[in-house]
Amino acid sequence: MARPAVCALALAAVLLLGVATVSRSKGLRGKEHQGTPRIPSQFSQEERVAMKEALKSAIQIPTVSFSPKELNTTALAEFGQYIRTVFPAVFKASFIRHEVVGEYSHLFTVQGSDPSLQPYMLMAHIDVVPAPAEGWEVPPFSGLERDGFIYGRGTMDNKNSVMAILQALELLLIRNYVPRRSFFIALGHDEEVSGTNGAQKISALLQARGVQLAFIVDECGFILDDFIPGLKKPFAMVSVSEKGAINLMLQVNMTPGHSSAPPKETSVGILATAVSRLEQTPMPNMFGDGPLKIALQQLASEFSFPTNIILRNLWLFWPLVSRLMERNYITNTLVRTTTALTMFNAGLKVNVIPPVAQATINFRIHPEQTVREVLELVKNIVADDRVQLHVLDAFDPLPISPFDDQALGYQLLRQTIQSVFPEVNIVTPGTCIGNTDSRHYTNLTTGIYRFNPIYLNPQNFRSIHGINEKIPVQAYETHVKFIFEFIQNADRDEEPAPHLHEL
Repeated sequence: MARPAVCALALAAVLLLGVATVSRSKGLRGKEHQGTPRIPSQFSQEERVAMKEALKSAIQIPTVSFSPKELNTTALAEFGQYIRTVFPAVFKASFIRHEVVGEYSHLFTVQGSDPSLQPYMLMAHIDVVPAPAEGWEVPPFSGLERDGFIYGRGTMDNKNSVMAILQALELLLIRNYVPRRSFFIALGHDEEVSGTNGAQKISALLQARGVQLAFIVDECGFILDDFIPGLKKPFAMVSVSEKGAINLMLQVNMTPGHSSAPPKETSVGILATAVSRLEQTPMPNMFGDGPLKIALQQLASEFSFPTNIILRNLWLFWPLVSRLMERNYITNTLVRTTTALTMFNAGLKVNVIPPVAQATINFRIHPEQTVREVLELVKNIVADDRVQLHVLDAFDPLPISPFDDQALGYQLLRQTIQSVFPEVNIVTPGTCIGNTDSRHYTNLTTGIYRFNPIYLNPQNFRSIHGINEKIPVQAYETHVKFIFEFIQNADRDEEPAPHLHEL
């Protein structure tokens, strides 16, 4: 059983960014509108150089979010001026309305020629996480090009999307393209610190205007390559949901005193015991009949014996697969709510018994659980009334967006993926283990999809929020091409094709 066990565990690792079910279909059935001829996604050498240089300059603007109250507002304002300069057609088009929201976020309303078609939204975020220079091969905000890569914070998360969306629209406008279907572009400025002043305010503005969207496309989800030993083909994952989260502060208050006559228990000791209980008592394993189980069964056909047998017979092997998944810190995130101690604060002086001890824990909530259920579990695990629980912020996992034959947004993504990446013939829906700005838009649509048209392998995954973040120049050009084609695909008549599931 050793070899099948290892194979099953390796397979599960691919779902690092989501859980998946496999689907293939022949594309959306639709007619090209006679007044909107298709424009091929072919760019001149001059255009390719210009788009590359535009991204490099964008990376050089350090739009860092340190905390909800500490952002590099000077850089954010500079970035707003920069996009006006580099995308003149977008800002001059008579049918495009630009608004600044929350001081630094940007909302573009692109008015289509056919008001009967429900609008959609493309999303990205301007801000990036901090990037200390230690360990980087080049300065993190240099935008330096080396060996076919553009280096810098934001090249993968998420200025690549910001620039690709605006660049694709700019190139379409230059070619005199007028969209049939209206759409919005929402560029948040504080996604990395919760999005309350950016995406949340854009969402409130659109709700006040009575806007309802056909679908939204945001970040998260990639073309996964070389994540699974034995799986030779890359496949695309479109996230149709994302985990919830709780930031919970545990606090213990005690009477201070001199360390020469310590009490039986101190605030630090009580809190340390509570935190240890939480770390040693994982949340329940939720592996069962949900999307993850279906995903493993449907991916089975891509593997050889004996892995395919195990995954096709989870009714028999699910206890084994479930236990193996929770033994690896990556795949463990897929089967349960995770518990991460991120901050611990206590003490005033070496000879003073501290009056207060505080710890902050970040929980990422499994789709089968709620904030309320997790908090009840925490209370029962801690089992000490002296430990106060303070919820700093929390939200439930997002609902699963439809991904069937009639799900326009999902089918448009799948169609565009298979057009731009003909070598990719497997498209899977999944669940994002991170959190995105899209959670602020649940009142505007039931179709929220997260996808970056970029190849992701284990090495460049580690660079996101890490060191030496970079993107291949060719990959960025393809990103622009993807948005260029997607906007045109969204203008086709709605008529999803029959869907064939492969088991």
